[in-house]
Amino acid sequence: MDTEQRMARETRAIWATVICFVAGALAGSVLLWGNPRPVAGDGSVGIPVAVVAGVLAAASFVVSTQLHRRGEHASMPRWQVIISSLSAVALTIAFAGVTALGVLLATEVLGVGLQGLELPPIGGGLVTGVAAAVAGRLTFEAGIGLRTSDLANLLFGYLIIGTLFAMLTAADPRWWERNFSQLGIGAGAWAFNGTLVVAGILIATVGSYIGRDLHRIRGDVALGRLAWVVALWAATGLALAGVGLLSLERIIILHNIAALATLVLFVAAGILTTIVMPGPPRALLLTSAGIALLIVVAVLLAFVFDLYPVTALEAIVIGLGLLWLTTLVRILAVFTPVGTRPSVRRSLLRG
Repeated sequence: MDTEQRMARETRAIWATVICFVAGALAGSVLLWGNPRPVAGDGSVGIPVAVVAGVLAAASFVVSTQLHRRGEHASMPRWQVIISSLSAVALTIAFAGVTALGVLLATEVLGVGLQGLELPPIGGGLVTGVAAAVAGRLTFEAGIGLRTSDLANLLFGYLIIGTLFAMLTAADPRWWERNFSQLGIGAGAWAFNGTLVVAGILIATVGSYIGRDLHRIRGDVALGRLAWVVALWAATGLALAGVGLLSLERIIILHNIAALATLVLFVAAGILTTIVMPGPPRALLLTSAGIALLIVVAVLLAFVFDLYPVTALEAIVIGLGLLWLTTLVRILAVFTPVGTRPSVRRSLLRG
């Protein structure tokens, strides 16, 4: 890509930022019209700003994808186009959710630091415009060229944001004495449960991108195994979304089954992905062995020596799992060629 093309892309990104700011400011002012509102809490500017920013972030991603990846499907068979399109839809939903939750977390933090501050409609509109501009710029750039490692980082950051917001709005301040699922109970349960649903969508999308990268490396000869890789990651995401949809206060047994299924499917998807990868790389094998050992030690310290509660153990296991996933996609990126690889097979199953 030459300098002129890079400058054209940067110009488009700037225009996307400006348009998102103007649209966000106008929509925010209309939605917030009336009496001044607090930054956070009941009747605050938080939810309207989050909704507008989330919608505009999703729209910016869609426009960017259409502009920069318009001819990408031209030479692909129908099944490959369908998978790619489903991934794009899932990403659009995920970007809207990530943006909205990020805005809500920011307003909760600002509400603590700026107690008593109330924003008039125009002020709230400007805040909405800024949030929409930042989110729109980031998602517009994502539409230009999103890598699998970017998605893994997004998943990591999103889970942190969602969990922090759920902690701030938890109905029971001593939820941590039992487990993370307690955040899905009470008036603010939607924050934690919604985080898990969107995170499930992100994991399934990461799996789709992992399959795309492996196809670029292995080609059509490995499509059978790649289909299983993508299916396992999709099942992992579905199970995680099920943890949020089947909240602890509704159906305890199904909630626990979904949580266990998420863990088992994550391990199975990771093992199969490692097997299909070229090598498999020694660095990934060493990382996998090290993380498995750390998880065993963490479990022993929690249940045998009783050094910390189950909540801390869950945080350790989830953090190590996401660290492994980040390592996987970064190593996979080393082997992955740049550019799309259309399949020559008209059918995914029959060849």
